[in-house]
Amino acid sequence: MVDKMVTQNQGRRQPYGSFVDVYCSTFSPVYKLQFNPKDKTPKYKQIVHSVITDIERGVLKNNEQLPSISELSVEYYLARDTVEKAYRELRERGYITSVQGKGYYVQSQSTTKLKILLVFNKLSSYKKIIYYAFLKALGDKATVDLQIHHYNARHFQEIIEKNLGKYNYYVVMPHFTQELDKANYLDVLESIPANELVLLDKDVSELGSSPLSVYQNFDKDICEALENAQDLLKKYSRMVLTLPSDGNYPSEIAHGFRSFCINYEKEFSIKENAIDETIQPGTAYVVVEETDLSELVKKVRQSNYELGQEIGIISFNETTLKELLNITVITTDFEAMGYTAASLLLDNKRIKVKNPFYMIRRGSL
Repeated sequence: MVDKMVTQNQGRRQPYGSFVDVYCSTFSPVYKLQFNPKDKTPKYKQIVHSVITDIERGVLKNNEQLPSISELSVEYYLARDTVEKAYRELRERGYITSVQGKGYYVQSQSTTKLKILLVFNKLSSYKKIIYYAFLKALGDKATVDLQIHHYNARHFQEIIEKNLGKYNYYVVMPHFTQELDKANYLDVLESIPANELVLLDKDVSELGSSPLSVYQNFDKDICEALENAQDLLKKYSRMVLTLPSDGNYPSEIAHGFRSFCINYEKEFSIKENAIDETIQPGTAYVVVEETDLSELVKKVRQSNYELGQEIGIISFNETTLKELLNITVITTDFEAMGYTAASLLLDNKRIKVKNPFYMIRRGSL
């Protein structure tokens, strides 16, 4: 028998992103299955994924009755064979049980874990700190798969389309190439149900929904960190930010730096790198990449200027080497980011949390 989609009773269908939600009104509380009409996944598999996800998420409780095969067939305009095949697989996998003459019931498994897809923009030493803190906070309550989108919205779209409906949560770092049209990745983010989406490192205010978000406010963070160090920066009349345009760094970093310099009447410039920089006394450098940090430290050591007095250096993100070199850093708390996201996710809280950002004062400033 072939599944058919009819146009009757259109009032019973409601749009939900790229999904079509159908409500089984004969059950209390109302149980909702989700289907993505663009998904090439077989319909019976979509039923299986939907039911398993809701069991693992606690939407479907142990011993709760499911719609009958006939009721699902009528409500979703599906062939009975499709629903039977889905229920048979669910029963074989131990997620539901059947009682003759009564119907199908949830048989929740005490060992069931949340399934989480973690999608990073890249895998750096700082991202690894977030990743391991996230895993540690989850403990044995979840399994986590990691994929990298490499700032590519098309690749990100492929990752989500391939995995939509297969995980309880989708934890995303929404950093993409600067010149990319935002609509390209906003549509993909909005295709993920808001209660399943978690944003890490960067918030996306343009989203119509309000997912859980643990983020940095790059603009305000750097401006406030520099303001808090004004007692050290007052001896410098000029400031330079080295920010490569091809590094996919948030443009808000430059905005925050510029705001501080204008507010405190500092001469300033923003440069691609420090290779051609001729250091001048009375200059403080804010450095994003470690290659530029090495270049500046080398130039200071080859000069007659004293680091921390005539030349100042502030580096982004803490490392053990920077601590050993006595370099002042401004950094977010990467471990806190991973821990906070996991804790709020487990508590099923959909709130926005600004991650801590601070300066570690050392001799280079």
